[in-house]
Amino acid sequence: MLCLRVPTDEAWTADAMRDVGAVLVDQAYCEMKAASNALSLAARHPEDVELVRALTDLAREEIDHFQRVLAVVSARGLTLGRPPVDAYAAGLRDAARALPQRGATFLVDRLLVGALIEARSCERFKLLANATRGDDSHSEVHALWGDLLASEARHYRTFLDLAVRVGGDRAQVSARLDLLAEAEGELVCTLARAGGQASRATVHG
Repeated sequence: MLCLRVPTDEAWTADAMRDVGAVLVDQAYCEMKAASNALSLAARHPEDVELVRALTDLAREEIDHFQRVLAVVSARGLTLGRPPVDAYAAGLRDAARALPQRGATFLVDRLLVGALIEARSCERFKLLANATRGDDSHSEVHALWGDLLASEARHYRTFLDLAVRVGGDRAQVSARLDLLAEAEGELVCTLARAGGQASRATVHG
């Protein structure tokens, strides 16, 4: 799906469905972190009005997602607690720093990391939506995840288009994305072997 090299293992969905409440709590934090990341990138580059506008629009949508998930969390009598460590996102940023630079900038890499996170999120929301289709006991989360997978696909395209605009060379940015996608696949496999749930709505890692 999208730029991903490694599909999520089938066992991941079964594990997630055993504790939907934990998935929702994790997802809430991931939406908040996604908004924070977009705003942080916008704040680093205030001179680029088009970039700032696109990232703040994205952040606004992520906050809306957070509020939607929080409403479901609250309705189920759950609390957020402390935010979990996101080994997946941190691992992706480390992988980007470890790659040969070859003219890539910090901003291009951060935008491509954002694209990969959104791609993995989209894939896993689709898995969760499929797992809850036709299940009346999960109708609320089925509708939520169905809506969000479409949003994540759009966010993937937003990050990728911004990376191409900033980088200035589509072929070079695509090659960089290929390298990062390979690293992302290795990271997903490593976290799965370690039993890691690395988040984005428990949607990656």
